[in-house]
Amino acid sequence: MPVIVFASSKGGAGKTTACTILACEIAKQGKDKNIGVSVIDADPERNLSAWAKMEGRPENIRLFDDVTENNILDVIEEAQRQTPFVLVDLEGVASNTVTFALSQASLVIIPCQASQMDANKAVKVIKMIKNSSRMIGREIPFAVLFNRLSAAIITKTGRHLAEEFEGSGIDVFKCSLIERESFKSIFSFGGSIYTLGAKNKREQESIDKAGDNAKLFTEEVKRRLKQDIKPIEETRRTANG
Repeated sequence: MPVIVFASSKGGAGKTTACTILACEIAKQGKDKNIGVSVIDADPERNLSAWAKMEGRPENIRLFDDVTENNILDVIEEAQRQTPFVLVDLEGVASNTVTFALSQASLVIIPCQASQMDANKAVKVIKMIKNSSRMIGREIPFAVLFNRLSAAIITKTGRHLAEEFEGSGIDVFKCSLIERESFKSIFSFGGSIYTLGAKNKREQESIDKAGDNAKLFTEEVKRRLKQDIKPIEETRRTANG
């Protein structure tokens, strides 16, 4: 069962938002198949937990929030037993909790806004991932996800940073997460973008665009993992060959 880790060395990069968007979209796709997704809040800020404890959280999302460096590995193992997908929201500093979680990752997603400061912080996370890879003796797949981009334009800085990452051999998501009011609103009202409810046509169009963005993001994650939304028993049979 894949473990998807969201890592950033600074606050405000959109780590928790990206994690929540992915969790909700996986839950939506897995609902009719009785498939769940686990979210592990390993960030002391507990923003993911605050959202998950509000009314409206999809029933097939399971929250693990009592997480420390002493139990993070046990929590990840338990989450893998319960659901086919496990998402981990890490704290924004180097710590044993971060190192332990990275060692279990099937994919590390590094959210990054289109600024040089964020790019520099992303490079620090990449160095941490590579050091963890050396310690455990296997490559940990990772990719930079440009986040909170303008829907109207791709900035000159954004294009430059993407080219610099790719020129350095750093994998970058083809899909970016766009700055959408719907993505912000779920942390105020709970639930997912699909439960927000629109008061008018314009709001519905905004929600639809956010939904399309969430689907593109989720499909790229699935392609990177080479895994579709399957029941946990089927996933185990596939993994065991």
